[in-house]
Amino acid sequence: MHGCLGNERNQMVQLGEKFEQALAYALRLHAGQARKGTQVPYAAHLLAVSALVLEDGGSEVEAIAGLLHDAVEDQGGLDTLHEIQRRFGVEVAGIVKGCSDSMEIPKPPWKPRKQAYMEHLLHASDNVCRVSLADKLHNARAIHRDFRLLGDALWQRFVGGKDGTLWYYASLIQVFQQRSASPLVNDLADTVSRIERLAGTAAAP
Repeated sequence: MHGCLGNERNQMVQLGEKFEQALAYALRLHAGQARKGTQVPYAAHLLAVSALVLEDGGSEVEAIAGLLHDAVEDQGGLDTLHEIQRRFGVEVAGIVKGCSDSMEIPKPPWKPRKQAYMEHLLHASDNVCRVSLADKLHNARAIHRDFRLLGDALWQRFVGGKDGTLWYYASLIQVFQQRSASPLVNDLADTVSRIERLAGTAAAP
């Protein structure tokens, strides 16, 4: 099994000036952007992903990538990736690139893009795996919370709709189970199971 093991560090990670700079840069990049279908500032997601990365034993570099993981997809493509590399280094830029399912504008069709991303995750670096897992877990938790509030109207937010979105998250669990021994994998599986039960699509025991 590959890495992304979580909670393996021997000493506390020191978050320094680069993390502060990345936080300020992420806030500027995503200023005015809200979470899909809500009025929640997008920064809430970026902060949550970075926090999950740190709680999982991640490094400062991985935590910075957590703050910037959506910058390329949402805020400028390759130009933004080059700027991230200039500001924060090759390693951060590599993680951000590895967490991006497309840098094309417009994006390719949804399902082939997601299938290609999951194939990529099977062979991606451990630090890409850690940040992507944190991202997907936070997204799944948001879906679970909002589905409890909105019911089936929630699926209108997603290109894949109900069936596609549930397929994607169930498939992601299988990928992360192959790649990681992190407790976040079980958290993701538990969250997706709760969504499936609410949606009436859970497999029979």
